[in-house]
Amino acid sequence: MSYSWLDEESTISLDRRANQKTPFYEPIVNTFKDGGYNPNVSYHYNPDVSKYHYGVRHPMKPFRLMLTDHLVIAYKLYEQMDIYQPRRATKEELLEFHSEDYIKFLESVTPDNAKKYAQHLRQFNIGDDCPVFDGMYDYSQIYAGASLDASRKLIAGMSDIAINWSGGLHHAKKHEPSGFCYVNDIVLSILNLLRVHPRVLYIDIDLHHGDGVQEAFYLTDRVMTVSFHKYDGEFFPGTGNHDEVGLGKGKHFALNVPLHDGIDDESYISLFKSIMEPVITNFRPTAIVQQCGADSLGCDRLGSFNLNIRAHGECVKFVKSFGIPMLVLGGGGYTPRNVSRLWCYETSVMTNVKLNSRLPEVLPFRTFFQPDYSLHPNLGDRYDNKNSKKYLENLRNQLLENLRYLRGAPSVEMQEIPPDLQNMTTDEEQEILDRLNRESEYDAHLDEKRYWLNTKDQARVSEQVD
Repeated sequence: MSYSWLDEESTISLDRRANQKTPFYEPIVNTFKDGGYNPNVSYHYNPDVSKYHYGVRHPMKPFRLMLTDHLVIAYKLYEQMDIYQPRRATKEELLEFHSEDYIKFLESVTPDNAKKYAQHLRQFNIGDDCPVFDGMYDYSQIYAGASLDASRKLIAGMSDIAINWSGGLHHAKKHEPSGFCYVNDIVLSILNLLRVHPRVLYIDIDLHHGDGVQEAFYLTDRVMTVSFHKYDGEFFPGTGNHDEVGLGKGKHFALNVPLHDGIDDESYISLFKSIMEPVITNFRPTAIVQQCGADSLGCDRLGSFNLNIRAHGECVKFVKSFGIPMLVLGGGGYTPRNVSRLWCYETSVMTNVKLNSRLPEVLPFRTFFQPDYSLHPNLGDRYDNKNSKKYLENLRNQLLENLRYLRGAPSVEMQEIPPDLQNMTTDEEQEILDRLNRESEYDAHLDEKRYWLNTKDQARVSEQVD
């Protein structure tokens, strides 16, 4: 008889040495039900991103990314992925979406010189939500650079799924920060994907409406935005009702799913799948960007839903099952221990492995997860579910009715692929190619020289070598 190491009800207990040798995950049988395929997954993480600090009382805690990374390492998920430490985004790359005066402001302002920029602080919406803190511009470059790097791996075909948990800051606007977000890495990544992909689908399961991304692509039919979020007309950012559907060429290419407090696992999953399947079938995206904000979990510091980690992950798993290239990003989430649990679990979903619910003993900062030390604590039933079955059914019918106007996937004319966001001119690219050619010729010369020197060394005394 065999016993599964995942069986927490087992009466068998292992000693410390056996626990150290016990694997923390096992592969999932490759069936459609369990994910459909085994994608090549890449993980994009710059450890410097967790070193920044919005302020003592600010709910956004970048160190949640360090906790996530520790969990991923402790579970040895790195064995299932390609790991990249991306470079920072350049100023030129940020300017592909954001205005020059705004980026110049981010680059220049610091806590020490903020008084000199009093007028600009008002102009650029700097306040309690988006404070000036040490390294603010560097922090923005790091998380945006990771998302751009992930998008490049998808474009190059090096990855089927690319993950950047430090990204997903969906509120930032072209001219100003908003909702803890300074640079909109999602918009920058989608713009890069659009160089090659005719249609990109953006899915947002953060507690808050993905207003910055919707606004950026509100007038185009090449990007469809779908956001599941809390909405009552007052909750930040105050947008995202079901009647926001896009304008002009982009009309009916924005879909919003406004929800009330307390939605539970079953209701959320059922609604998500019933909407996303016809969206994907009709829009036929060639790439998907999914924002996985963790503030839609129960027990979040700013949240009011009742979702558990498995339910949130089920939404990601469902989208993955379509086998379309995916860029997977983080987002909100203000109870760091639960944020890291979620994103570690969703990393396992992407890599088709099942994790032991008991957190590894070797995990740094393990005390953050007491008293249960579990990957799946109960986070639900904190709030009354104010989403009646009638409300959800009417909402579903309204959204499906909106989808009828799509009339199939929009087509894109064949055209030359524009240069990527690295902003390299033709002359600069040619200069690099010329330098590489010169280096190659020099290497060939050295190889030939080494060959003849070696031949002379090996020649017999009686032989003559020119």
